[in-house]
This record gives sequence, C-alpha cells and structure tokens, in this order.
Amino acid sequence: MRIASLFLLVLASLHFPAFAEDKPDGWSGEGSFSAGTSTGNTETSDLGLGLKLARTEGRWRAGTAIQADFGETDGEETKNRIYLEANGNYQLNDTLFTFAQASFEKDEFSGFENRYFIGGGLGWNVIESDRTNWSVKGGPGLKVDEVRPVMAEGDVVTPAETVESFSVIGSSEFSFRFNESVSLTNTSTALYAEESTQLTNSLGVTASLTDTLSGRVSYDVRHDTNPPLGFEKTDTVTRVSIVYKFGG
Repeated sequence: MRIASLFLLVLASLHFPAFAEDKPDGWSGEGSFSAGTSTGNTETSDLGLGLKLARTEGRWRAGTAIQADFGETDGEETKNRIYLEANGNYQLNDTLFTFAQASFEKDEFSGFENRYFIGGGLGWNVIESDRTNWSVKGGPGLKVDEVRPVMAEGDVVTPAETVESFSVIGSSEFSFRFNESVSLTNTSTALYAEESTQLTNSLGVTASLTDTLSGRVSYDVRHDTNPPLGFEKTDTVTRVSIVYKFGG
C-alpha cells in the first residue's frame, strides 16, 4: 500500500546529518510497563508496553513512539491494540519549527481494521522555561481508514471499505514541573478526516523514584466522531506505569 511505503520513508529519515549547533546531540527516551483499565469498546483490565526514542542533532530532532496494549477477560482476549509513530522536527528559530509525522494504528476491538496517517506542517514553541513547556503544531496530511464490515445475524449490513482522504492534524504538548521529582504532562491531538475525526487527550503525572526509574499515573481519552455502526465513540484508558528513562 502506498501509505505504508510513505510510513517507511519517514522512519528512514530519522538518520539526519549532524548540524552545527550549541545544543548537545544524542539519544534520549523512556520505556514503560503499565497496568490499567479500559472503557468504551472494551471493558477490561489490560497490560501495556511503551517505548519512546528521540535523537537530537543540531537543529534536527527525530523520534519514534510505540504503545501496545493487551487484555483478557475469563481467558478470552478483550484488548489488542498497537500504535506506531515516527516524527521529525527542524527548528527554524527559537520558537518556530517544521515537522513531519507518520503513524499506524491497529485495534482488534474498534470499528477500524487499520488506520494510517502521514503529514507535516509548522509548530510553535509557545513557552520554554525551566518549569513549563508548551508547544503547538498543525498541518495537512493524508489519512487512510480501513473500516471493518458491520455484521448482524451472520449477514453483512455494511461492507468493509478503505477510505483515503485529505486530513488536517493539530496538537498541543504541555508539561509542568512541580519540583525536581514530580511533573505533569498533557498532550491533545485532533486529526480531521472524511471518514471520522479522531480526538485524543493524554494526561499524566510522573514522580521520580530513582535517577532512572519513575512512577506514572495517566488517563487517556480517544474519541471518534463517526465510528462504524455498533461501535462506541469514546474509549478511555487509566494506567499506572513504571517508567525507565535514559539519555539526556
């Protein structure tokens, strides 16, 4: 599929050439293991694994994010979702930057078989301080929704379809450090597309346990404005996580 090739192209672009800047280059990131509860299309307790990697080289910053969640109820699978993202930023000046982003989502218990997005645009570092950071970004892209068939009494009510459409993404990333040990983060994203617009928000509080280990409590909301018939519009996940941080 064309969109899959574009996703791989963005992944390949993560190896940027060095750019002469006074900011230190290198890798940073975190890995997490979580336990949580979900509501919406699945009512279940689940386990999750997450990984975030970022590399800074001069004005370039590239990163990847992976989140996988699995759950069972009475021995039957009730949660199986994986989300992959690749992104790259180029800092134009102290406040403005350009970005490119690609993502893939597969959720066995939603109305969409697979969902792809690739796009880019401009971003703005609204606040940058020792305690508070806030950035916003937005731009156009291409969205692909592979919609599951809707079944009723063994018959297909609505056939499966693949919808490719122009899309627009907008997001906000906010963080506030209460002290050296405790911080709050909130990330909001709106992804418009013809088939259904996705609205997501993730709120988390992280407390340092050691130099590298932290505990985190988070609450995620995912909302689709037009899910297929028979599926809920809103899913929520409440997580408690152990986080291992590395790098700068």
